[in-house]
Amino acid sequence: MPAQRRLGMDHEHYDWSPMVNRGKLSWPDEARVAICVILDLGRMEWSPPQGSFTPGLAGGLGVRDFPDYARLSHREYGHRVGIFRVLDVLEKSGIKPTVAMDALTADNYPYLVSHCLSRGCEIIGHGVSSSQTISSRMSQEEETGYIQTSIEALTRATGAAPKGWLGPEYGESSRTPQLLSQAGIRYVCDWANDEQPYALKSPHGDLFALPIMVELDDVVAMWNRRVTVGRYRDMLKESFDTLYLDGAQSGRLLVINLHPWLIGQPFRINYLDDALTHMTRRGGVWAASGSEIIDWYQRNPPVT
Repeated sequence: MPAQRRLGMDHEHYDWSPMVNRGKLSWPDEARVAICVILDLGRMEWSPPQGSFTPGLAGGLGVRDFPDYARLSHREYGHRVGIFRVLDVLEKSGIKPTVAMDALTADNYPYLVSHCLSRGCEIIGHGVSSSQTISSRMSQEEETGYIQTSIEALTRATGAAPKGWLGPEYGESSRTPQLLSQAGIRYVCDWANDEQPYALKSPHGDLFALPIMVELDDVVAMWNRRVTVGRYRDMLKESFDTLYLDGAQSGRLLVINLHPWLIGQPFRINYLDDALTHMTRRGGVWAASGSEIIDWYQRNPPVT
């Protein structure tokens, strides 16, 4: 889809819609804020396939020669330790997690799949691996196969096809939303441009965006931008407080993407606990999975 220079946006994936011109969005029980927490279970490969697009992945002690044990083992901490700690904190606050799981995790960590399902998590697509990211370097055939590999792995592991999708490192090509919709995906988390869900255009059926607040992504904040964990906790609280005030007029959405290898560290987890407790102890908050939010939004669109 080539860019077209014109008023508004340079693409036609969705309609431009300024918040101030929309009707009122009402969440269940007139909640002011819907909270969705996504846990990123992406596996970093020992040796990515030749030709795969691997952006500079966080973790470890900087770029090192192969094999980079520090980075590999740092990130694997999330699969071995961090995920269980983070799930406990979410359960304490009554938050149903949405787990973005890649194909390699689904295929190689059956215990994690079973554990997440037993904890009531929704599992959504997350590509093939952290070190294989969708980009426009792929042909349409390659990207279609990549998406199908991810969906088939989750379907085998969980017994059901995923409804949602978060690309590794938010990676997409210009074709991705339509290819995801064609593969049966109903919502995508890669677009970070709103505080409410919205419809994406696709000839293959209903497709929606569930926008992540990307600056509250723990890797973006604490690893890439070197925000301290105390300041990160305050960012979560302050964001929620603003959305809660704005939500008195029309419902708002707070989607937080967390990586258990980072936020699940013992010196960080209590800060997350404090932030989530601050949010969920208020009335007028709906903590839900990605599918629950999209299902509600589709049945109850904003009213003018």
